[in-house]
Order: sequence, then structure tokens, then C-alpha cells
Amino acid sequence: MNLKIASSPENLLDELQATLAHGTVARRVETLRRVTDLFINGAVDYSDEQIGLFDDVFQCLILHIETSAKALLANRLAPIDTAPPRIIRTLAFDDLIEVAAPVLTQSERLDDETLIETARTKSQAHLMAISKRRVLSDAVTDVLVLRGNDEVIQSTVNNPGAEFSERGFTRLVNRAEGDDNLATCLGLRPAIPRHLYLKLLAKASDTVRARLESANPQQAGEVPTAVREATRRARSASAAMSQETAIAHALVKSLYEEGRLDEHQVEAFAAAGKFDEANAAIAALANVSVLVAENMMVETRAEGVMILAKVSGMSWATVRAIINMRDDLSGMDPTDLEACKATYERLRPSTAQQVLRFHRMQQTAPAA
Repeated sequence: MNLKIASSPENLLDELQATLAHGTVARRVETLRRVTDLFINGAVDYSDEQIGLFDDVFQCLILHIETSAKALLANRLAPIDTAPPRIIRTLAFDDLIEVAAPVLTQSERLDDETLIETARTKSQAHLMAISKRRVLSDAVTDVLVLRGNDEVIQSTVNNPGAEFSERGFTRLVNRAEGDDNLATCLGLRPAIPRHLYLKLLAKASDTVRARLESANPQQAGEVPTAVREATRRARSASAAMSQETAIAHALVKSLYEEGRLDEHQVEAFAAAGKFDEANAAIAALANVSVLVAENMMVETRAEGVMILAKVSGMSWATVRAIINMRDDLSGMDPTDLEACKATYERLRPSTAQQVLRFHRMQQTAPAA
């Protein structure tokens, strides 16, 4: 059969269908090879209509062919940015990983929706292939972190092109407990939110802290040297501040200087899950440093939040919003809000001030 792209789409498809109807599997595979050659040799010049024609042809040809032929097709089409999109999707959803892996790892034709659907429904091997893509959005990594086994998680965290949502980072921090390799890789991610970085260090072994210091010798002093296990509190200098955290702090500072920062703004930050903004705002209203407030905010129990709020004169509604934000971001069991409300209503401002002075002194004391 003499295949020429100059043929009309209808004629070429008719010729192929006639061959497929009467040809053997071997003939089908040979035709697939020739059509693939034809596409690859002119891929950069084809119009959308011509690419659509190839898509129809490939869909016909892959029916009833051996796995090895499908895998070869996937390997040849995966690196081509203009590859026919429907055949790429078909290959991506193949249950056999030798067929799916090349396109899941390489093809730019796969959108996030397809990758997420694959990650939710296919095997760990499929997730591993996705984890190796050049770029991964936080929507995709959310699913990888949720469903992936240890190998998939490690591969995803090691991928420099992977982005993570705050929820994804939270799951990873919880998962890294007792896993020194994962904790180290996670601690080296530049975009990890600062409160989660503190939480990671609080759980980390001495080995992990030593690795982080070794990996960033110029910032070794920024890795806390002692963390109280019971309170998850960093005792040394602050951790490296991400650009997002710096922007959040600058926003809160501007609101404070303009006289527009109040508890309603704090409640709005908390309701939106914006930890850095809420933390900086409550620090400003309580007249403490961001670091002191942060260490109190990431404690296992909610007493630190209530002390800061009572000193700031906040209502229970705002305190509740902050506690709910902490629960959502940390992945911890829901806090007993009724018990906290009773405690908050009994707490005197003078008592809160005394406890806050203790926290300030503890923060400025030399590290053990």
C-alpha cells in the first residue's frame, strides 16, 4: 500500500480500513510502522486536519496488535509535541505500563485533567511514570501524594519541576515522620511553607538536621539546632523564608501601618487558609515577633493560639477560624472546639500576658 499524505483524508482512511479488514496482524503492524514513519518525518509541517487524520489512522491500527508494537508506537510518539492527541490519550490509559509509561513521562499532549484521571485510576507504576515528568502542577502532585507508595512519593519530591499545594506539603510532612530520606528531600524544597518547615524539623531526626545543614552550609545557622518534641517549637534562628512568606508579611505590615489591620482581617486570612498572613497579623496585634507567634501557632495543642488571641482582644469567632485553619493545614485530628471555647472564655487577659512573656523569654534564651 502506497501511503501518501497528499491523499485526501477520506481516501487514505478508506485504503487503511480495507487493508485492516483483510490483512493479518503482521500486515497491520507493518502498516503501523510505515504510518508512524510518515508522521514523524513531517510532523512539524502537518496541519491540524492532517494530524487529525493520523489520529484516526493510529486508532484503527492499534486494535488487535501485540503489546510490543504498541510500546514501540508510544516510545516514538511520546517526544513529539504535535503527536495526535487522541492516540496519546489512548496509550496513556493502557493498563500495560510498557505502553503507557513513555507518554505519561514525556508527552506534552497530556493535560492535567488526563494526568489526574490516570493517577486516580491506574497502577503505582503509572503514578511512577507521571512523577518523572519534566513539569508537574500542584493539582497533579496532590493525587500522586495521596495515592502514591513510598517510591512514587520519593520520585515526586525529588522532581525539581514538581509543584506542591499547601495540602500536598502537609501530607508529605506527616508522611516524612520516620523517613529520613523523604524528610531531607522535603526540607530542601525551596517552596515549602515556613510553618510546615518548622513542623518537619520538629519531627526530624538529628540525621536529617545534619543533612540539611550539610546541603546548605551557607544557611546552616538557619536550621534549628534544638526542637522541643512536645511543643514542636524551633529554638534557634528562623528557617529560610520563602518568597510567598515574604510577600505575605509585607502585605500585613502595610495593613498594620495604614491602620487597617484588625481581627476581622485575621479571621478572613484564616478562613482562606492563609497561614503566613494570619500568623503575621496576629503577631502584629499581639505585639510579638512573627517567630514567637509562629512557634505558638504550630504547637500541637491550641493553647498558643488562644493566648495570642486573648492578648489581642479577639472574639471566639476569630479564634475558632484560626483553629480550624490549623486543623485543615496540619492534617491533625479536629480540635475539640467546645472545650477550647470554654477555656478561652475562662482565660483572663492578664494570665495570657504572663504566659506570653514566658514564651518571649523562652524564644530569646540560648539554645540548648
